[in-house]
Amino acid sequence: MAALPHPTPSPKILVRSSPSNLALLASHRTLLLGDLSALSLRPQRSRRLGRRSWSSASVRAVLDFDVSSAALNASSNVSSRQRRQQDDDHRSKVANLSDIISERGACGVGFIANLKNEPSHKIIQDALAALGCMEHRGGCAADNNSGDGAGLMTSVPWDLYDDWASKQGLASLGRFNTGVGMIFLPREERFMNEAKSVIMKTFSEEGLEVLGWRPVPVNTSVVGYYAKETMPNIQQVFVKVSKEENIDDIERELYICRKLIERAVKSEEWKDELYFCSLSHRTIVYKGMLRSEALGQFYLDLQNELYRSSFAIYHRRYSTNTSPRWPLAQPMRLLGHNGEINTIQGNLNWMQSREGTLKSPVWRGRENEIRPYGDTKASDSANLDSAAELLLRSGRNPAEALMILVPEAYKNHPTLMIKYPEVVDFYDYYKGQMEAWDGPALLLFSDGKTVGACLDRNGLRPARYWRTIDDVVYVASEVGVLPMDETKVTMKGRLGPGMMITVDLQSGQVYENTDVKKRVAAAKPYGKWLTENMRTVKPVNFLASVAMDNEMALRHQQAFGYSSEDVQMVIETMASQGKEPTFCMGDDIPLAVLSRKPHMIYDYFKQRFAQVTNPAIDPLREGLVMSLEVNIGKRGNILEVGPENAAQVILPSPVLNEGELDLLMRDSNLKAQVLPTYFDVQKGLDGSLERTLVELCEAADEAVQNGSQLLVLSDRTEELEPTRPAIPILLAVGAVHQHLIQNGLRMSACIVVDTAQCFSTHQFACLIGYGASAVCPYLALETCRQWRLSTKTANMMRNGKMPTVTIEQAQRNFCKAVKSGLLKILSKMGISLLSSYCGAQIFEIYGLGQEIVDIAFRGSVSKMGGLTLDELARETLSFWVKAFSEETAKRLENFGFIQFRPGGEYHGNNPEMSKLLHKAVRQKSENAYAIYQQHLANRPVNVLRDLLEFKSDRPPISIGKVESASSIVQRFCTGGMSLGAISRETHETIAIAMNRLGGKSNSGEGGEDPVRWHPLTDVVDGYSPTLPHLKGLQNGDTATSAIKQVASGRFGVTPTFLVNADQLEIKIAQGAKPGEGGQLPGKKVSAYIARLRNSKPGVPLISPPPHHDIYSIEDLAQLIFDLHQVNSKAKVSVKLVAEAGIGTVASGVAKGNADIIQISGHDGGTGASPISSIKHAGGPWELGLTETHQTLIENGLRERVIVRVDGGFKSGADVLMAAAMGADEYGFGSVAMIATGCVMARICHTNNCPVGVASQREELRARFPGVPGDLVNYFLYVAEEVRGILAQLGYEKMDDIIGRTDLLKPKHISLMKTQHLDLSYILSCVGLPKCSSTEIRNQDVHTNGPVLDDIILSDPEISEAIEHEKEVSESIKIYNVDRSVCGRIAGVIAKKYGDTGFAGQLNITFTGSAGQSFACFLTPGMNIRLVGEANDYVGKGMAGGELVVIPVENTGFCPEDATIVGNTCLYGATGGQVFVRGKAGERFAVRNSLAEAVVEGTGDHCCEYMTGGCVVVLGKHDWWSGIYP
Repeated sequence: MAALPHPTPSPKILVRSSPSNLALLASHRTLLLGDLSALSLRPQRSRRLGRRSWSSASVRAVLDFDVSSAALNASSNVSSRQRRQQDDDHRSKVANLSDIISERGACGVGFIANLKNEPSHKIIQDALAALGCMEHRGGCAADNNSGDGAGLMTSVPWDLYDDWASKQGLASLGRFNTGVGMIFLPREERFMNEAKSVIMKTFSEEGLEVLGWRPVPVNTSVVGYYAKETMPNIQQVFVKVSKEENIDDIERELYICRKLIERAVKSEEWKDELYFCSLSHRTIVYKGMLRSEALGQFYLDLQNELYRSSFAIYHRRYSTNTSPRWPLAQPMRLLGHNGEINTIQGNLNWMQSREGTLKSPVWRGRENEIRPYGDTKASDSANLDSAAELLLRSGRNPAEALMILVPEAYKNHPTLMIKYPEVVDFYDYYKGQMEAWDGPALLLFSDGKTVGACLDRNGLRPARYWRTIDDVVYVASEVGVLPMDETKVTMKGRLGPGMMITVDLQSGQVYENTDVKKRVAAAKPYGKWLTENMRTVKPVNFLASVAMDNEMALRHQQAFGYSSEDVQMVIETMASQGKEPTFCMGDDIPLAVLSRKPHMIYDYFKQRFAQVTNPAIDPLREGLVMSLEVNIGKRGNILEVGPENAAQVILPSPVLNEGELDLLMRDSNLKAQVLPTYFDVQKGLDGSLERTLVELCEAADEAVQNGSQLLVLSDRTEELEPTRPAIPILLAVGAVHQHLIQNGLRMSACIVVDTAQCFSTHQFACLIGYGASAVCPYLALETCRQWRLSTKTANMMRNGKMPTVTIEQAQRNFCKAVKSGLLKILSKMGISLLSSYCGAQIFEIYGLGQEIVDIAFRGSVSKMGGLTLDELARETLSFWVKAFSEETAKRLENFGFIQFRPGGEYHGNNPEMSKLLHKAVRQKSENAYAIYQQHLANRPVNVLRDLLEFKSDRPPISIGKVESASSIVQRFCTGGMSLGAISRETHETIAIAMNRLGGKSNSGEGGEDPVRWHPLTDVVDGYSPTLPHLKGLQNGDTATSAIKQVASGRFGVTPTFLVNADQLEIKIAQGAKPGEGGQLPGKKVSAYIARLRNSKPGVPLISPPPHHDIYSIEDLAQLIFDLHQVNSKAKVSVKLVAEAGIGTVASGVAKGNADIIQISGHDGGTGASPISSIKHAGGPWELGLTETHQTLIENGLRERVIVRVDGGFKSGADVLMAAAMGADEYGFGSVAMIATGCVMARICHTNNCPVGVASQREELRARFPGVPGDLVNYFLYVAEEVRGILAQLGYEKMDDIIGRTDLLKPKHISLMKTQHLDLSYILSCVGLPKCSSTEIRNQDVHTNGPVLDDIILSDPEISEAIEHEKEVSESIKIYNVDRSVCGRIAGVIAKKYGDTGFAGQLNITFTGSAGQSFACFLTPGMNIRLVGEANDYVGKGMAGGELVVIPVENTGFCPEDATIVGNTCLYGATGGQVFVRGKAGERFAVRNSLAEAVVEGTGDHCCEYMTGGCVVVLGKHDWWSGIYP
């Protein structure tokens, strides 16, 4: 087999000696560590000799590897990322999602600060050592050696630079008025000289004297291949600022110079190659595309004893983009950011909108010269840094700037509300001025005077801190990054959600959270200003009677696009129950642009969602950090603080009734202006919509300039006119929003919508996401009133068939459901605040052309083009005319978008298709399968691939020459359908069939009965006493699922479950409901299901939103590490859902050491989910797969991972389409259920499946018709279909066509709505993998490299104790780089004895600072003791045993008050006992089902989703969410 780009570790020989010989870590650990993340993906560095002295004669493992020649060969053919071209068009100001999603990352960070402000080289050495101990939190490029980024920020080392100056014959640099710039210059000498000329010219024009240029001494031998290809020329410039005396003014002048230089080079060819890492009198940044340990080796300055600083911020980046750029390494100029800003697109748009209003005396009228305030081409971290820097240079201190930009969740915070009301006033004041930069974030910051750290409102990044007796303060993502004498530690803690800590270097004071915030908030009378100026809209009663008669209401519903499904299944359900309707299966209708039915404009938009790089949050259990509050009114000049900025109106939510809208309209300060949204088609349709939009925008412009602070876009009218249809209200909102941004007026007014065109949560979200602050859904409210007063409703309530609600309660229920739905939609993307969601454009567009996007949705991604404005106008008119048609006068049309109905929308899974398939597989009839094939070939266009067909460059060949069906079926998998969502019969039948074929079935979420793990030997006449409920069995059948799923609920995930898997799948997202957790109705939780899931019968089970132990890409890498640790023979797959940017995410997953990446389409199935989730999230797999495959190819990572795809697969043609687009393996979900008997009744969520496929009711399960042979027949037919097409194309095997998009071409099909779809993205090709698909699929499981568990297991005493169930005791030293310790030991025990069968006892005591996932997956008989401290995920998934964590003796701090273990400990535990002498972080014992624990204190969200066990918290706990009943 050809060499693959992930090296295999060399053999290791480990000889164990007595524990007394264990060596302590050297004082300055310049570790070249071997057990770091993605070890199979990068060259292994040796562990420091002496790290563990196993014996003086021991043979050390050789851990250094050469970079694979295949990787280097691949890299030579992969060009570095094209530099992005900057569009100077004024219209390009709006943030572009394509730019934003191409740069994501997460990291390990920390700072060290000397409270005496005494500079020393030791600070630098310690920072570099700590950085080296967080290498596993970083990433590397495809060459295995180019780090995603590492850097250091310190005070300026003047002694070093003065020494250089004297050697150059220069005078002393005059440190009191000198600035130093650390600059990345263009590589080419000519361009470098041009750049330096611009820089010097700008300094000269500003009156600054250039004292000299210093080439920064570097050692390029430690730079990786990719990094060296793009390595800039690195120089420092020293400038004298004579005209300013005040240091803040000096900093401001340097800031202005940098901004002027950036503007001056905008048109230069080399503009993207010039970057200022820093330009300051106080601080300097050394950074690059380097690994942690390479930073100090690359920059020779950092090794110089003259480099002294009193503080250092260090940062190691993990970028999900595999070709990160040198400038994107961190720290930035002010911040070091570990996290992701989810609202970045909106933040950038709002910052750009502010450009005309930001003024401050400190700038002396030069505000225009420092614009723009953001850069759409830069990362979210860089833009947050830019916003913070603007506030800082405008006179704010760093803590204040971060409180404004990243506020904590202060609402409902009992401590703040009662003890520190001034802090609440501060946040309330700025809430209306600056939308929060929302998302998981640990931010370290320094302006040279203050060093600090703060955490996001959810506390989604780890941050530990400690202080020593010699007055040094440390903050880090992990403990154990430096050797520490615990007797000298006087304080130890963690940053909780929204908390901040600062160090004042000048005074030597440490300020913890409330002390920092009180000092900031007390500076101005914010409370007084709010009391005098802020107004609140109080709730107004709903209307108690209808506003329209029945006929008028019906005409309005028809005109504005309502269907009977919308009214009956959505609006009426929300009005009666106060929640969104739940449905099942998936979205198997065509995309709106492909449909033959008219769709409202919202259906062209899909919600974006969090996966991998940032977490979804939980709107139910984490509701305390979420808010739907909205501020209405002008947003003032944020650089100037005053009472006028508080003159706004607060809305408790964006959902208004008629009375509340009227209150806003009558507010004299807002000067509301109503803008009607109708267009006139009397003179013809073409051009009419565009003309009206232009007029609407001009009217909005005029109104704002005349002082209106509230624009009300309204389609309310007394009389509908046939020739004056309503503009799609989302189009109107987007157009006005974008127009005002371009004209610099957006901050002066808010947009409120008064519309009939809004009734679902998705529609509300779209309007708000594209700029509306609030919505009055007047027709939806009228529909609620009409429903309540109807005779049918009254009779049902009278007969007890429906809860009784009043007309007011019906409307209140509807609004309640909308608000809950909005919170869920925000939470999918990990956004907490509606104010941050507003204008953030968290959507993708499928089927609207660039003309529409440019007018109203600029910056959003629309990869395949689509409708023009005139075509959209025509679709809008097709609804409008229904209101004036005799044919539709009496009732609303049922379009069949949700449920299949004859004459309605086409559904991929329809009764005719099901019947044809049942006939083919049950009769084993090739003719019947051919008819099934013909049915699929003749269907209306249903999915994107239906627009494509095959072509070939070869003549056909004999089918006998083609790869066998038995080989092809090994690439087939079934979907992750959980036992619980489907019946035991269905689940086991599918598994047996796939095992017969050599394919793979998937357990889904919910565990698996161990009785299924052994081959059947007792089958007689197709029946087995082992599985008596099944038929059609054969001896040798096994019912085990080859793929075992690890989802957010961890239901049934035990060590034995994990070690009995061939593959382990991490379900990050599900196609039918990405961003949400699993949902199993209580009626489906039978006694059997409850036993497997360690829960209680009848209790509904909702998994945490994915993923409670994955808050970032490095957390996912850690879970992959955990699973490889417990089962080193199982490949680990990561399941993602198609969305724009998935290629970027997949690159990060590949670097995280995954073996398989699965891409699911939006049309995947589900047992239960809100309708809006099924319909409006996720994208087509064709686009997701293409992006994933091509991005991996471009970045040299494709050879490392198997790419699997699923979503709506039904035939061999689907398989080959996916193969041509780059997939190696193919998943079948719903169709596999259909083949085993499903009749698509679409009532899975009710437990009433008529054929027992998706029911837990015994009497219905008895009706299950399926046998394994039916599914075997189906897949063999699919494989034969594949063979037939391959033969026609002239290819012998699947390997030959994978990635061959040149074998596809557009099919000549005339779509009803548009001919402007562009499929060129799918058809493009960036190259092929260097290895065949078969070679990729057959490569060895990726390895964790050398780990401590292997050393322990190599100890004869340990191995004998496991083998013969004896008792043994050992003591071992542990460090933070030792991760998932005990996991592999537990896996060995579980494989041999199961979860409860081990009678021996391993007593192992560890001393030191344990790395992440310490004591994961423990089994009974493992008694683990840690003397020291631990990081996140302690006891993850433990099933038994005992775990004790205690601090060392004679600490300088009180153990009960110190945080001793990290976040998310005991996650998904199913047994065992834990005792912690100290506090735990956030999310302790989440999804615990049987474990018992005692802990001194916990952070937020302790015991969420806990279904069993016992947790005793002796001390303080923070926000307590609660447990399952």
